Amino acid sequence: MTTWIFEPGHTEAAFRARHMMVTWVRGLFKDIHGEMDFELENCVGSTFSGEIDATRVWTGEPDRDAHLRTGDFFDVDNHPTIAFSGQITERVGDNTLKAEAELTLRGNTSTVEMDVQYLGQWESPFWVGDENKGLMRRIGFEARTSIDRFDFGVSWQDKLPRGGVVVGREIEVTLDVQAIHLGDLESTGAISFYREDAQPPETRAASPDVPGS
Repeated sequence: MTTWIFEPGHTEAAFRARHMMVTWVRGLFKDIHGEMDFELENCVGSTFSGEIDATRVWTGEPDRDAHLRTGDFFDVDNHPTIAFSGQITERVGDNTLKAEAELTLRGNTSTVEMDVQYLGQWESPFWVGDENKGLMRRIGFEARTSIDRFDFGVSWQDKLPRGGVVVGREIEVTLDVQAIHLGDLESTGAISFYREDAQPPETRAASPDVPGS
């Protein structure tokens, strides 16, 4: 299998939950780190893993974001990260896959099934200033699933008249992944941006592939 490293600045997890019985509230996590071993022609059994910074949850409303960080929801003081790991279990079409993942949220782990769409592969140059350091192969995926938040201890609720609730239990999740070939990261020197001893910020800013860009 070929190893691919998530490009954190262009990998995200989005979720939406029913609010007040009548509409959706959407949220987003960015800067997701992870990797996968993947080859399309031999993809069944391919493994992947990643980690999400729960402290950076964003819904566009600061007061709501602050509430989501408390013990009522993500409890980020005690559980600052959300982790997932799994494998491709089936290829059901040319670019359509099934996956199974172990999702750990608030210290609770549960198995979730995912519908995965492989979005393709492309090459792009890696620039540092005016110098092209070489091409890097990229692949992309969109994965969708639905979870019961109560399975993970995210059970805060408030009731409405006539049996209604403020927040739905079922949460729809979409994971968008862009990943770069590990060998290309190493050959171009871009791998340095994925290490703790990365170059100073003024150097990193010259690259479109800097995590978080």
